[in-house]
Amino acid sequence: MNTQSENRNTVGLWLARLLGLVLALIGLVLVGGGGWLASLGGSFYYVLAGLGLLASGILIMAGRASGAWLYILVFFATLLWAYWEVGLHGWALVPRVVAPTVLLVLVIAAMPPLAPWDYSWRSAFAGIAAVLVLMVGGGVYIATVNAPKVEGPLPAAGHLAMSDPSLKEVGSDWPAYGGTYSARRYSPLAEITRDNVGKLKRAWVYHTGDLPDSELAKGKYGAETTPLKVGDTLYLCSAMNIMIAVDPETGKERWRYDPKVSDDWIPYTAACRGVTYFEVPDATPDQVCPTRVIEGTLDGRLVAVDAETGEPCSDFGDNGSVDFKRGMGEVVPGMVSMTSAPTIVRGVIVTGHQVLDGQKRSAPSGVIQGFDAVTGEQRWAWDMTQPEITGQPPEGETYTRGTPNMWTTASGDEELGLVYLPMGNSAVDYWSGARSDAENEYSTSLVAIDVETGKPAWHFQTVHKDVWDYDLGAQATLVDFPVGEGTVPALILPSKQGDMYVLNRETGEPITGVEERPVPTGGVEPDQRSPTQPFSLYHTLRKPELTEASMWGMSPIDQMVCRIQFRRSSYEGFYTAPTSDQHWIEYPGYNGGTDWGGIAVDPSRGVIVANYNDMPNYNRLVPRAEAERKGWAPRGQQRGAIGGAEGAGDPQAGTPYAINVNAGWRLPFTGLLCKEPPYGGIRAIDMETGKTLWDRPFGEARTNGPFGIPSMLPITIGTPNNGGSVVTAGGVIFVAAATDNLIRAIDMETGETLWSDVLPAGGQATPMTYEANGRQYLVIMAGGHHFMETPIGDALVAYALPQQQ
Repeated sequence: MNTQSENRNTVGLWLARLLGLVLALIGLVLVGGGGWLASLGGSFYYVLAGLGLLASGILIMAGRASGAWLYILVFFATLLWAYWEVGLHGWALVPRVVAPTVLLVLVIAAMPPLAPWDYSWRSAFAGIAAVLVLMVGGGVYIATVNAPKVEGPLPAAGHLAMSDPSLKEVGSDWPAYGGTYSARRYSPLAEITRDNVGKLKRAWVYHTGDLPDSELAKGKYGAETTPLKVGDTLYLCSAMNIMIAVDPETGKERWRYDPKVSDDWIPYTAACRGVTYFEVPDATPDQVCPTRVIEGTLDGRLVAVDAETGEPCSDFGDNGSVDFKRGMGEVVPGMVSMTSAPTIVRGVIVTGHQVLDGQKRSAPSGVIQGFDAVTGEQRWAWDMTQPEITGQPPEGETYTRGTPNMWTTASGDEELGLVYLPMGNSAVDYWSGARSDAENEYSTSLVAIDVETGKPAWHFQTVHKDVWDYDLGAQATLVDFPVGEGTVPALILPSKQGDMYVLNRETGEPITGVEERPVPTGGVEPDQRSPTQPFSLYHTLRKPELTEASMWGMSPIDQMVCRIQFRRSSYEGFYTAPTSDQHWIEYPGYNGGTDWGGIAVDPSRGVIVANYNDMPNYNRLVPRAEAERKGWAPRGQQRGAIGGAEGAGDPQAGTPYAINVNAGWRLPFTGLLCKEPPYGGIRAIDMETGKTLWDRPFGEARTNGPFGIPSMLPITIGTPNNGGSVVTAGGVIFVAAATDNLIRAIDMETGETLWSDVLPAGGQATPMTYEANGRQYLVIMAGGHHFMETPIGDALVAYALPQQQ
């Protein structure tokens, strides 16, 4: 027995010495990195903790129990420092406390062989149990602090009454991408309520069959589709523009039409957000396609098919197809595409299109065009730098190349005859020196176009000389806004930088306050930077500016690395100017606050629902010579594989600098983000006052983790999200969008999750709801998305309450 005991002590001592070596090595890393951080003006904690761990490790390797006591002292000093720096903020404590706690467990376990006459395994296990209790308590605390924060009562239903200027109706049907062209994403259906939503079950699943089958397509899919429901049919498009009709009760396919888009036309993402339904007014009995479904394609066409049969409309363009690239000059495959549903007002299809970001200053034009919804004939064109060209350019000329484009979805007012265009940026996002006066005037602006003339009625700019890729991605939502004793025809415009603007939709004048505030200048183009930018006084989703203490990671080491990157970067807060000699931090990044998912508005309660992103980008302008050495070249001239996150090595040919964007600011070795969670949230806002009603992180950590390994933890962390929400008269918000592959129902009043289901792929799309045969259905496209790193799929999933037997 004594020999066995001695053997156990010998093995235990060698294990303890191995732990001491690990502590010493961690200490060396912290001393080196911590010294660097301290020299940059950062926290001294890391160098001091590193010295403590180094000494502790050396003592434990020498078999001395004092090394364990020293580590315990360092641990409790770490707890005090963590509390001093971030208080009891749950997620902020994770990198500061979790890894040191794990080491504490190991140190306690190593104490018996270091001092067998003073300690027993029983006392060691008691210490470990105490630590584990603390860790579980910490997990419960994290869950508690991520609960919705209710800040005000929900306005009562019937508080407001709004007409819909798009002259479409939502209810049994869902006739347009945003419900109607007012883009409220609201349904008056109320069969599904807060009380019974927990009983929702899958009613059917339909597979489009459109999945990547070539090397060009792999890693570039993201369907993003929101179906329409008109009459007795659902209409949708697949990632590669296959138009499909299905039965709304069973999901059985009725017809499909494949416009045969080649994979080489995939831009950044193979995506089709939706189709458009049009009924020919006063159609005669011999009218071709009296009802038609229209989509824009990835290869630059408008395609119209019969809503009943899926056959091309022979009276529309060239046997059902119109090439909207005409007049643009040379277009390399993938440079021009349409990923959003067209908007039709007064019989005019108003189109923008996507121009692939970051490629070259002389990219194809962002010209806006109007086409006759029956014949496909071009009615007008708006080229912002050549307003005298109202149709096709003169022979031998083209629409102005490189101008801002509208890649997202427009909203429309049938009564006013206006279409509201959320405009993007000029062809090169992060360099402004070569832009024309007209580009500087209309870039990153909401432009109201008169559909009869194709001329701008008014415009409102949200960013002056945008070099942050803050293009407007969300539809404007049309509302009747309360003012005094009455209402004003208005629109609510959300933005990537988080601000929401309320504008008179007749005039473009702000209804709520907008203030020009000083912002940082400098960078590589100091003479180009605007000294002020417009800030909304109504509402912003933007969070406080970053600090060194905002940095995150899985352990003190990667948090320290993020702190060093923060200290070495240019960061002067919001609108930090782009730099080349060092990285600069853009916060919010180009994917948030609000992107193409837009907002939802309950017009009865007067409540805005906005899911949003809260992540920085870590950017650097790369001098042209360096970019050439790296082989960065525009689409059509590439010298390697096309792919990666948007902006990660974009050439910006024709300017002095390429751009390298680290979207989300991720560390290369763990894949974790440098900013502490949450990275996304969802919020309810009182429309009348702009005040927050509740706010909560949105998205669980279940599919995220270090090194790309899913943690499987059902803990709300607040993940990145793409796609919008739908609100209903039943008091329920339906939303997917997050990276956890869940669709969920959220209580409109409290922000609490009432129900959720795991989707067969990522839910990066906006759901919709409709009624068929007296039953309310919820439908979501589970297509996944390469940028969001969610699984790719082809499933359209429908939910409903169980039928009464």
